[in-house]
Amino acid sequence: MLAGRLNISTGTFDVREVPVPVPAPGFVRVKVQAAGVCLSDVHLIQGLLKPRHLQGDEVTLGHEVSGSVDLVGDGVEGWAVGARVVLQAGYEYRGVTLTMGVDYDGGWADYVVVPAGVLVPLSEGFSYEQAAIIPDAVSTPWASIVATGGVRPAEAVGVWGVGGLGAHGVQLLRMIGAAPIVAVDPLPEARERALAFGADVALDPLADDFAAAMAAATAGRGLDVAFDFAGVDAVRAQALACLGLKGRLVLVGLSGNPITISDSTGFSYNRKQVLGHYGSEAHHVPELVALTELGRLDFTRSISDTLPLREAAAAVERLERKEGNPIRLVLIP
Repeated sequence: MLAGRLNISTGTFDVREVPVPVPAPGFVRVKVQAAGVCLSDVHLIQGLLKPRHLQGDEVTLGHEVSGSVDLVGDGVEGWAVGARVVLQAGYEYRGVTLTMGVDYDGGWADYVVVPAGVLVPLSEGFSYEQAAIIPDAVSTPWASIVATGGVRPAEAVGVWGVGGLGAHGVQLLRMIGAAPIVAVDPLPEARERALAFGADVALDPLADDFAAAMAAATAGRGLDVAFDFAGVDAVRAQALACLGLKGRLVLVGLSGNPITISDSTGFSYNRKQVLGHYGSEAHHVPELVALTELGRLDFTRSISDTLPLREAAAAVERLERKEGNPIRLVLIP
């Protein structure tokens, strides 16, 4: 079968033929129908993100995957061949969280083998392309909003970075009743997209009147919650300054750099908080699948383009260059 393989030691990525995997007891082989291309995949290839629990030097990338059950391992019950599924992006094993496409082989391939417990059923009409991006592109902002950030209706919320995560963040915040939603991005196209996805205001962080515009958007009280979906130091400094009393800054984007609080006295006086966030929990993907099946969410606009699996390297380059300002590129085996 074809698989997009990354050598962690050399940083070499290529799509090549590898043996078709066989599921061990408790595992299931899934025929991949769609797999998202995430900035984390780019960071893995660049070496900015390193696997913590990978056995060996090579891994098949891809942690946003949907498909159909192809072969069931011994001891697995409740799953029939042909069942439509989306895969959780990881699982816990002996107290360690393992991430698909990072710590073990992922879905940039014709087939992927996963524990039966990560399968989430899909209804017959659910688009494989839309389903594939739910684990991470949608579930990460969802978990950051409802769990880490604890956003409540009518809270003023800022979203820095309206890319693959931030665009869904805006959509999800709108659904749960955050207001106003203030999107912040230097790209005009991203600001236009934010408004289309449900932001009340879209601001340029580099504009001379940014502070005044933010104050006007929040009636002078500042933000209750700010989300950094960009992982940029300047974003964090600006977002902290925009928080009001007891405001929370949720760090979703990864930078790897130290966090500096320039006005620590003001930070403490106003009882602000900085909260780290990573990924999502097992219940978040089924929640989002259910909400989509009920018509509360629609990710049609999120699929910026589809490409054959053989063109995975080209998809990575497009995302790295932000060519066309994509939300999500999806590979089709």
